[in-house]
Amino acid sequence: EALANSAEIDLAAVITQPVRPAGRKRIPTPTPLGAKAEELGLEVQKVQDVNVESFLESLRELAPDMLCVVSFGQILKAPLLELPPRGCINIHASILPAYRGASPIVRAILNGDAETGVAFMQMERGLDSGPVYKTLIRKLDGSEYADDLEMDLGKLAASEAPEILQQIARGELLPVAQNPEKVSLCRKISKRDGVIFWDKQSATEIAAMVRAYYPWPGAICEVGTDGGKRTAVNICSAKIIAGFEELQPGKCADLPKRIVVGCAGRTALEIMELIPTGAKKMNAASFRNGLRGALPEFLTEEPI
Repeated sequence: EALANSAEIDLAAVITQPVRPAGRKRIPTPTPLGAKAEELGLEVQKVQDVNVESFLESLRELAPDMLCVVSFGQILKAPLLELPPRGCINIHASILPAYRGASPIVRAILNGDAETGVAFMQMERGLDSGPVYKTLIRKLDGSEYADDLEMDLGKLAASEAPEILQQIARGELLPVAQNPEKVSLCRKISKRDGVIFWDKQSATEIAAMVRAYYPWPGAICEVGTDGGKRTAVNICSAKIIAGFEELQPGKCADLPKRIVVGCAGRTALEIMELIPTGAKKMNAASFRNGLRGALPEFLTEEPI
């Protein structure tokens, strides 16, 4: 939207992934980018593989000066990278060379970083390894959730992207090579990454998982009761709490309407909101009420 509204930029086309089934009913759904581009009246191309010759030929006919790539999900090979005369610019959500790869926002939260950012980099054949034109910084206070932080970084990038791309095109910004000694990588997140192990992870680590993995894959575990009933839960909101150093990992303090769970390292976490399997999000009091007085135990094993 920011590029489309710029008087100095002619946004010739938007390239996005194909329409795919989504939701429980598997309804064919365009990507959010594709839907927004159509709403703005832009030409949208839904491409399965941007490296095939038929697409490259259509791009040659379009003759773009520059390609801007954001969270696209496909690898751009050399013929495509070399096609636009002013290059391919990737907007990456980290302070490169930190967190090259698919999950920079999640990693910044998990590691408790004091800041993150958005890097405008020149694309090359390596993974996020190209020289950087400019980096925008966003301070972190340790309360950020992944979905909110992604939106904040998107807005930050959008506010500067039209001018930065013009400066690159005019040769006013020169790319600076990344320091190879400071490179770190982050892989694609899997569902298993969200599994909590109360006997191995501290309250600080689990609280970071809750924020980093929201809304997907979620910070998940199984909960059992003395009656033998077990259910998987997704923890949506939690905070570190002091004064429960004697509480064993996975054990829940006997507090009415509250859920305080022991973690590794003699630490404890208070769970504020969670989603049991097949239910809606609820607060701790509602979850305890549903157990009819039974004291839950947060199991230190992978959910079934």
